[in-house]
Amino acid sequence: MMDAGIGSWLTKRAGLSGDRVALVFRGRRLTYSELDARTSQLARALKDDLGIRRGDRVGMLLLNSPEFIETMFAAAKLGAIAVPINFRLAAPEVSYVLSDASADVLVAHEQLGELARAAIPGTRVRHLVVVDGAPGTGEIAYEELLGSGEPLTLDMQVTPDDVHALMYTSGTTGRPKGAMLTHANTMANARNALLVGRGLRETDVTVTVAPMFHIGGLGVHSLPFIYIGATNVVLASFDPAATLATMAAERATVQFLVPAMWGALMQVPDFDSYDLSALELAVSGGAPCPLTIIEFFQGKGVPFQEGFGMTETAPIVSVLDAAHVKEKAGSIGRPLMHVEARIVDDFDRDMPPDTVGELVLRGENIFAGYWMLPEATAEAFRNGWFHTGDLGRVDDEGFVTLVDRKKDMVITGGENVYPIEVEQVLFRHPAVREASVFGVPNAKWGEEVVAAVAFKPDAAVPPSELIAYCRERLAHFKCPSRVEVVGELPRNATGKVLKTRLREMYGGSSSAVSR
Repeated sequence: MMDAGIGSWLTKRAGLSGDRVALVFRGRRLTYSELDARTSQLARALKDDLGIRRGDRVGMLLLNSPEFIETMFAAAKLGAIAVPINFRLAAPEVSYVLSDASADVLVAHEQLGELARAAIPGTRVRHLVVVDGAPGTGEIAYEELLGSGEPLTLDMQVTPDDVHALMYTSGTTGRPKGAMLTHANTMANARNALLVGRGLRETDVTVTVAPMFHIGGLGVHSLPFIYIGATNVVLASFDPAATLATMAAERATVQFLVPAMWGALMQVPDFDSYDLSALELAVSGGAPCPLTIIEFFQGKGVPFQEGFGMTETAPIVSVLDAAHVKEKAGSIGRPLMHVEARIVDDFDRDMPPDTVGELVLRGENIFAGYWMLPEATAEAFRNGWFHTGDLGRVDDEGFVTLVDRKKDMVITGGENVYPIEVEQVLFRHPAVREASVFGVPNAKWGEEVVAAVAFKPDAAVPPSELIAYCRERLAHFKCPSRVEVVGELPRNATGKVLKTRLREMYGGSSSAVSR
């Protein structure tokens, strides 16, 4: 039996279009033939030199880089499991992921070496492989390890149902969980990506700058691009002007960024001096995108669309296409061809159109469960459907609108308030740069609605003005009872606002009121 996993993509690509450029990084261009050979070498070295076997876990504390892609595909060719780790975590948090996954080896950039070395003690990691630096005593240089392997196909018996990655959820509440993504899940996601909007093509170019340790940076374009033989231009970190310059110089045709990144591009003073004429598709995901951002890029002639996905769905679930992005503003669009979606009540009964319930999903892209957490897995997969924890409604045209996470919904005086609805109003105020709405305990009402707001430069207004602005546009019970002014909203490494921290700062609790 031959390799039936994603590792075979590179081998097949090398045969079909081996001279095409797969990766661009700091001026270096790596073809598909070269990438296939290097991943085979690394897979052999991991197996023969470090004893990594099928099912073993390979930790990855890596910046966006060719080594990230190489390590993930080398593990896939072995039938091992890649464990990308958020490098913005503290050492105890990295240590938790390594221990939870029982990783045998950790591949880390020397730039993150101090973090890696602090996290390893107490885990079962036997080998630290260091990229771009002089490794310490007992450590292994990445290029030396790779060079020791033979660039031959391994012919491992990898099946579509084997797990190829543990993607740890962001952990905005509680401990992060490892979502088990199989080769079949990632294959299904690649097929879904091909059916989004104008589709993806072998001739496409994208700038991979969203962090690949996160499922959005990895799954929206990076992995599907390798499947179709397109070109990933990789940036190690996000700088707005450098990203625009790279998009222009490399003639990027499609681009994925999270809303905070799109917003940062808008603020580049000489935005119009960058030639983005090759850009045919701009995709935002990871969080709801403010209308001001969508309108800005549409005004520049960029076809802009929003996508919705989750770590557990590999990630693409639905797309709000460019033709409907303003008409259906606030919606996550319609589910993709190979994704089934329903809105259900607490007893999993279908809700009527325009009635709020929980979004549940089914499809080949849905993950295999949470690593070593059978009870959490069983709870997530009730009645054969993945329960997302997102509250939403669907209209008579099939467009789904999420109103919030179950845990983030505010209940004040018996009325349900969905923070996204209030945030979208605040985003429209000309002084507001970013806003987050959340609930804090209130003795009289159970919870009260609070907004944390960051202003644009030299555009501050009194909080009372923002409250009045909301009251002109929303039912009074939905409006903030107070507005807290912040310099920046607290976010995790993937750009999601940490409402738990805001509750701690302004309400004395990290969790929503129990109900």
